Amino acid sequence: MSDTVDDVDLPYDEDEASQQEKIQSLEERLEILEAQNEEMRDKLLDANAENNKYQQKLERLTHENKKLKQSPLFVATVQEVTDEGVIIKQHGNNQEALTEVTDEMREDIEPDARVAVNNSLSIVKPLSNETDVRARVMEVTESPEVSYEDIGGLEEQMQEVRETVEMPLEKPEMFDDVGIDPPSGVLLYGPPGTGKTMLAKAVANQTDATFIKMAGSELVHKFIGEGAKLVRDLFDVAREHEPAVIFIDEIDAIAAKRTESKTSGDAEVQRTMMQLLSEMDGFEERGEIRIIAATNRFDMLDRAILRPGRFDRLIEVPKPNAEGREIIFEIHTRGMNVADDVEFGELAEEADNASGADIKAVCTEAGMFAIRDDRTEIRMEDFRNAWDKVQAESDETEDVSKTFA
Repeated sequence: MSDTVDDVDLPYDEDEASQQEKIQSLEERLEILEAQNEEMRDKLLDANAENNKYQQKLERLTHENKKLKQSPLFVATVQEVTDEGVIIKQHGNNQEALTEVTDEMREDIEPDARVAVNNSLSIVKPLSNETDVRARVMEVTESPEVSYEDIGGLEEQMQEVRETVEMPLEKPEMFDDVGIDPPSGVLLYGPPGTGKTMLAKAVANQTDATFIKMAGSELVHKFIGEGAKLVRDLFDVAREHEPAVIFIDEIDAIAAKRTESKTSGDAEVQRTMMQLLSEMDGFEERGEIRIIAATNRFDMLDRAILRPGRFDRLIEVPKPNAEGREIIFEIHTRGMNVADDVEFGELAEEADNASGADIKAVCTEAGMFAIRDDRTEIRMEDFRNAWDKVQAESDETEDVSKTFA
């Protein structure tokens, strides 16, 4: 049988072998170049992404730089819209100006609207009439951890407050059935530290109504009209969240008796009080809004704010009697490690003329005496020593007050 072509040994061709090696070398080189090309492509993609990031940052900084170079706008209030133009009053300096507006913008503005104006006092754009942020932050979002059980010696006062504030909100049908309007407000007055603010906190804890707290001093402002505007905004916030309870502490700061003083400061305080009187009992219905106010200086209040319709209940919160003091001692020592020899009845008799705040201070100081002696149990002598210390500090404070009076 003859040999096939495959079986025949061909003579070795060096040129062909060399050619094969060159092809293999080129293929290897091509693979290396393709790998390098892929790597360079990945680097290019990363560079493009980095470039886009810096480009966005550049655009943002350019925009911010442009905004910083722009002239600032000022806030003003529209006083009147007339045929000749719009009368505005700039906030802060109360400067009034007459400016012209386009027909399109004229349709978007009305008296009392807030607008933005430029240096030429021309209206640039209308602003939303949102209430002052200071009024919104006064809304209490979390209930205070104070309940009626934490208040001692004020059972009668608590009952009156609940009748005035809670019952109209929780059971309004009872007042409709009887045919009377519910009390609109309650004023708590008495010496410092007797529990006026604690009563308000207990109401906030007990009721589901929106609770808004503020101090009278927060309504006293430098510029004309600012205090009155804040009062309006407070009641606007309350109307938006009806039913609501407004608590005004230190109300004597804005509701003191009117005098003949001509100073701008006194005049501004009186304007703020006028706005408060109007909101409490003016032409507009107050709605489901109850007011609680507190003061240490009942004698300073203007008669206009004390009349029925504004504060229907004037509740005195006096210093507790012996029975009340005993209850307050028990309340403030609930979580304390008290020795068996402690008699709260005796402490109440000894702590004559003490307020609720004084008793709380006595309990704290008694605990400090035990800590100084490296004890975990509070004894009767600790409470007696604490009362002596609180009394001495109170007398010293009175002497200093008389010295600088």
